[in-house]
Amino acid sequence: ARSANDQLKAACETYPTRFHGMIAIAPQDPEWSAQELRRGKEELGFHGVQINSHTHGRYLDEEQFDPILRACADLDLPLYIHPQTPPDGMIGTMVEAGLDGAVFGFGVETAFHGLRMLTTGVFDRYPSLQMMLGHGCEAIPFWIYRHNYMHQAGVRSNRYARLQPLQHDLFHYLRNNVLATNSGMAYEPAVKLLIEVMGEDRV
Repeated sequence: ARSANDQLKAACETYPTRFHGMIAIAPQDPEWSAQELRRGKEELGFHGVQINSHTHGRYLDEEQFDPILRACADLDLPLYIHPQTPPDGMIGTMVEAGLDGAVFGFGVETAFHGLRMLTTGVFDRYPSLQMMLGHGCEAIPFWIYRHNYMHQAGVRSNRYARLQPLQHDLFHYLRNNVLATNSGMAYEPAVKLLIEVMGEDRV
């Protein structure tokens, strides 16, 4: 990751009007990753961090990854969660159906990651943290009414230890802590939905 960041810095310096860097890290080592985030911003002049979703089936809302989230918030670095192949525990029969890749599996897995971030108090701990999701925000804006309604029901049920009351509803976090791109979603109705649900400055 450090070598990749150094190479990217060289590319950005070669084409300063074309490229802005996003930091690569190794989430397997959260403390090292937090240090590399600081180097990436302060020494390399990069503008965010990209993480390819889960790390061996583990997700960034889990306690061990808190140094990464804290560093992103402290350094004002947007966190872009990029899709990858679903982990073994999720992929199930997607492969035999031919739905494990960009057609479906990537988006489902990344939306799951994003929802974990939204529903487990990450943005109450770090109110300034900005999470970026591509591909129409991985369909979360389309589902947000249902996500919010059923999340609140889940909290009231006391069935899930990790679902505790939040300071705001999910609409608030979507409109204040999430940025969306329309990458891979060149479809006017979908882009209009993003803008209507999240706000033009979030898309």
